[in-house]
Amino acid sequence: MSLLRALATLMLATIALGASAQPKRSAAGLVSGEHVFALTQQYLATAPKRYVGSPGHLAAENFLKAHFQPEIAAGRFESDEFHPNTPIGQVTMRNYIVRYPGKKDGVIVLASHYETNYWLKDVNFVGANDGACTTALLIALGEYFRAHPPEGYSIWLVFDDGEEAIKEWSASDSLYGTRHLAAKWSGDGTLKKIKAFVLADMIGDKDLNVNREDNSSPALEAMLEQAAKDTGHSSSIFKYQQAVEDDHLPFRMRGVPVLDIIDMDYGPVSNNAPEGYHHTAQDTLDKVSPRSLQISADLFMQMIRLIDQH
Repeated sequence: MSLLRALATLMLATIALGASAQPKRSAAGLVSGEHVFALTQQYLATAPKRYVGSPGHLAAENFLKAHFQPEIAAGRFESDEFHPNTPIGQVTMRNYIVRYPGKKDGVIVLASHYETNYWLKDVNFVGANDGACTTALLIALGEYFRAHPPEGYSIWLVFDDGEEAIKEWSASDSLYGTRHLAAKWSGDGTLKKIKAFVLADMIGDKDLNVNREDNSSPALEAMLEQAAKDTGHSSSIFKYQQAVEDDHLPFRMRGVPVLDIIDMDYGPVSNNAPEGYHHTAQDTLDKVSPRSLQISADLFMQMIRLIDQH
């Protein structure tokens, strides 16, 4: 019996060792990059130019509503209309918030702007990487959480309007939607519920490498590094470092933990194109890849998993 007992003990120890050596569970592949790419293509075909007040902007809004009919029917889709003063006068803008209730007390906000620049309205600018693919990513994430309700914190998708400047980027002429929403949620107590505000911007670039972004919360930056390691995407992050003025800033200024998942190195730089393809007619669907959207989807899903653990 002592020999049998020793063998059983050895087997149990071996099993335990094997279990501890298993890789950490990751969310890689739960949302398809190919599907996000297809949604991007559909969005661009429906609303290629989406500047405020244009027919394309209305088409973009209708595209979102069409994809969230189940959430509209369930009362979990909010149209947040506001009327900011801009360099072209007072205009109507709308944020859209889609809610997926979780089992823990708290909210993870995932955000992207969905419009294009008003000042580029006379240029063939469609913003495939700058707004379109990230809108598609959030739609795909919503489809996932429709079928798989969150087990941890609630997930709120925010499709924000007016991220882009109307005339020229400044503190007053940019980030209209998130400035409005952060102020609104500060007033009604919602900000206290937000565990993390995670922003998607310009993450479909074929040559994807997500910035180490200096205006993001260090704890969430560290978590992103872990998420990349867990999903096998460490080579696709943190090659470059810079501070980016983006939709996370109004929430950061009010004390919310924020993370901007963004790749600012987009296309070759020249005298005629100092920011590469950014804000040019070259920001088209052929510059975006399903592989990069897969990496981005994996990072977002794993970030949710890691935030839920804290």
